[in-house]
Amino acid sequence: MKNFNPADNIQDLQYFGEFGGVNPSISDSSTYTFLSAKTMFDTFEGNMEGCYLYSRHSSPSNLYLDKALAAMEGTESANVSASGMGAITPTLLQLCSSGDHIVSSRTIYGGTYAFLKNFTPRLGIKTTFVDITKLDVVEAAITAETKVLYCETVSNPLLEVADIAGLAKIALRHNLKLVVDNTFSPLSVSPAKLGADIVIHSLTKYINGSSDTVGGVTCASQEFIDSLKNVNSGASMLLGPTMDSLRSASVMKNLRTLHIRMKQHSHNAMYLAKRFEKDGLKTVYPGLKSHPSHELYSSIINHEYGFGGMMTIDVGTLEKANALMELMQAKNLGYLAVSLGFYKTLFSAPGTSTSSEIPMDEQIEMGLTDGLIRFSIGLDNDIERTYQMMKKCMMELNVLTSESILTE
Repeated sequence: MKNFNPADNIQDLQYFGEFGGVNPSISDSSTYTFLSAKTMFDTFEGNMEGCYLYSRHSSPSNLYLDKALAAMEGTESANVSASGMGAITPTLLQLCSSGDHIVSSRTIYGGTYAFLKNFTPRLGIKTTFVDITKLDVVEAAITAETKVLYCETVSNPLLEVADIAGLAKIALRHNLKLVVDNTFSPLSVSPAKLGADIVIHSLTKYINGSSDTVGGVTCASQEFIDSLKNVNSGASMLLGPTMDSLRSASVMKNLRTLHIRMKQHSHNAMYLAKRFEKDGLKTVYPGLKSHPSHELYSSIINHEYGFGGMMTIDVGTLEKANALMELMQAKNLGYLAVSLGFYKTLFSAPGTSTSSEIPMDEQIEMGLTDGLIRFSIGLDNDIERTYQMMKKCMMELNVLTSESILTE
């Protein structure tokens, strides 16, 4: 684990374009020709490596990105898809059949929650949602029908941290597959090296980093990726969430700067989190010693890339949260928008946006309050200037607690 640096693995990848270009050539084609009918047949059966049939099956551009992302996560292979949900849903459907059971973290992306709570039961697949930070509760939820443990490394939006190594031991004991969504913590955490069987990312977020592309990836063993892409029974192949070649090439270029961006995202988030907490705001950030899982997270991250760019503050009410976000947007401090990983700070009230699929009573039970604001901290050059501007917005709206003593 100590010798594994995902950024080095990305850097060591080198592809040549068709005419010697330093960027691999983009295969802007949906179908491919063959010199013989037998080669076409063999390719369709999956017996001709290096030949392409149809871009829903595979394309050179997608395979370049597959290889890079597998190298980043330290897995044998990977399969990119048209969205993060386009990676999550086929992966879980490939692992589970009617009558099977999933144990999932209760705090996950709202779209994933809705898929597990509302959609998969139509296929006879049930899910039990648990507090993923309590390993005894996780193990107690496992039944004879359980096939998958599912979690996010850092949960959306409450920033709970999963003990991946501990979960991996449970999964091994019960012959389950541990699936980890690592979207919030690329480079910082390598779940496969901690025992996860499958690692998923929404490429839309940090990995692409420019909020202009939707994409996802499943990183796993060659055997599992082959099963996803099987022409007769593969969930990715048959459901068809294929990434476009032009988008693959775009993500590939942005991946090269991920290590630089993650360091700045983490630096800025840590700076703001410390200042906000000192000012008396209820601040949650894994890099703070006050975070319940700070020691755990500190023990598993690659410290070079920090604790990530995601943080939350709680300002008490939805009215205050909305007013503060609107004011910050008006002051050019960022955007009132969902998603994350952009160069500008993005903020949203997850209870009424990215987690709105979760019923209100369950939001309350898990601690998702009305006044919670989720921040994806940007790449600001002068983070002290950003802090001072944010503080003025907060003071204007009287968001800070009465115990806070602020100096201009």
